[in-house]
Amino acid sequence: MQEQPLISHVVELIDRLRKALYAILVAFILVFAFKYSVVDVNPPGIPIIVPMPSIDDSFSVSVIKFFIHAMVPRGVEIITLSPFDPLLAAAQVSLFLAIVIALPIILWEFWAFVSPGLYEHEKRALKASVLPAMGLFALGALFAYLVIIPVMFKFFLFYAKSLNVAPTISLRSFVQFVLSLMFSMGLAFQTPLIMVLLTKFRLVKASTWWRYWRWGVLVSFIFALIVSPGTTGGVIETIIGVTMSMLYITGAAISTMISRKREKE
Repeated sequence: MQEQPLISHVVELIDRLRKALYAILVAFILVFAFKYSVVDVNPPGIPIIVPMPSIDDSFSVSVIKFFIHAMVPRGVEIITLSPFDPLLAAAQVSLFLAIVIALPIILWEFWAFVSPGLYEHEKRALKASVLPAMGLFALGALFAYLVIIPVMFKFFLFYAKSLNVAPTISLRSFVQFVLSLMFSMGLAFQTPLIMVLLTKFRLVKASTWWRYWRWGVLVSFIFALIVSPGTTGGVIETIIGVTMSMLYITGAAISTMISRKREKE
């Protein structure tokens, strides 16, 4: 493999970042400025999805409506504090969805950039980790959606009633809270996969994960304190901290299995 000068790597990196940003931009426009309807084509009666330009009823607006309907309990009112809140909330949701939609292209550009410098076993490990990474991210986002956010709103409604104040939350705050929690938990659930890859690449021994398990638990609870809203009396912090600790233990256990298999071979 012929080594290329640094400037060529920089040029290639900029080119691939530009392609990834273009993919995000196109996906952003598709979810921010279009709505989608299912139309039956006759004959032969085949349903197709037809995009139609729409700002007030776009795909991102539909997602916000779904979040409000599914997550906000009865008694909590969503309000707007400025004329631009609905537009900015839709833009935030569109950006989140655009990154998710463009993720295959982003991963491909990343792979095309780093793969020439990897060994064959490292390429195989990274290829095998793509689907688990996406699955873990979806699982983390689902954990935030099903567990963390509902518990937060129950405590929010409880404290609002106890203080005899109207339980309201701004639209932008609601969207930012939901997206930040789903995104952060999706990333946090990558912990066992990262641990396994570091062990596969022989950068960290499996025994090291067990030796420093106390630090793993401590970091898990520090992370819980950072991402939690801090209004639930420690309930959400404990749930996130315990969950992250279990993910750390899972990563250490799988790393141990990989090390033992490697020793037998």
